[in-house]
Amino acid sequence: MIEELTLKSFGADIEEYNAGDTVFKEGEMPQFYYQIAKGNVKLNNVRQNNKELIHCILNDKQSIAEFTLFMNKTYPVNAVAITACEVLKLHKAGFLDLLVSYPNIYSKIICNLSDFVHFRLLMGGVLFEQNPASKLISLLDHLKSSQDDRDPFSYQVPFTRQQLASLTGLRVETTIRTLKIMEKENVVKISNGKVFY
Repeated sequence: MIEELTLKSFGADIEEYNAGDTVFKEGEMPQFYYQIAKGNVKLNNVRQNNKELIHCILNDKQSIAEFTLFMNKTYPVNAVAITACEVLKLHKAGFLDLLVSYPNIYSKIICNLSDFVHFRLLMGGVLFEQNPASKLISLLDHLKSSQDDRDPFSYQVPFTRQQLASLTGLRVETTIRTLKIMEKENVVKISNGKVFY
């Protein structure tokens, strides 16, 4: 989203995380702007019964919960590395100075925030849906909308069955069973363990 050199010129450093490492925790006060240079990070909540709800999965060049830097509230989510990651980390004051120096970056931030809110509202509706196939189709429609090729089975789903379950509020067993039904109905194609929509 923001060029790496620009971030570094305002004091950003690169931090490395291993899969499973926490970038920040729910309830902590935001102090930094985070942007993924390489890897994947999930925003999630985990409740007492260890049930995980994944809000989104972020990858290269995406920022991590930057909306929290514009208010005086704690993080409502955890950020956890899914893969080995390199993350640019810029102190909040440096980030705000950057925005003053580069007002055109505000429009990128607004677009990113708008996309995030759209996705969360979409998924909020999906969580109330009773039919597991409808939940998965809504998620897959949204994910596929970011690519130009709309042909059937042209989109390779980049998530595991567990991640799909956590994104839709389903149990992993239900997700697996539903994907098999969807394959029989020619809604998805499964090849070598990969799901194509």
